Amino acid sequence: MTFRTTSKTAVTVRAEDGVDEETLGYARAKVDAVLARAGLPVVTGEVRIVKAAAPHVERPWSATANLRVGGAVVVVHAREATGREVADQLQDRMRRQVRQAAHGGRAARGPVAPPWRGGPTAE
Repeated sequence: MTFRTTSKTAVTVRAEDGVDEETLGYARAKVDAVLARAGLPVVTGEVRIVKAAAPHVERPWSATANLRVGGAVVVVHAREATGREVADQLQDRMRRQVRQAAHGGRAARGPVAPPWRGGPTAE
């Protein structure tokens, strides 16, 4: 199953066999929520949701996002016990890494202080 996200991005959400429509729709909504944010540069890539066939696997659900945010490459992995949990974890990790990539790594460090408060000076 393959779906394009509904936001203005070119990101494809794919699912392997064993992933039901409800879980795929939930994951797609989570991905859209991250990528529909105003001010993001062009985002392209793919998100894959997979459920392991082996019944003995403790966390059978996995998700991988391979994205290009502007000029930065973002790779996100998530692994959980249920489809909803993996979609939630993927969304949290994607949000953090996409924000960091969109702002050139500044999002993790916070805003830069002005020069009179010890920030960088323009020389």
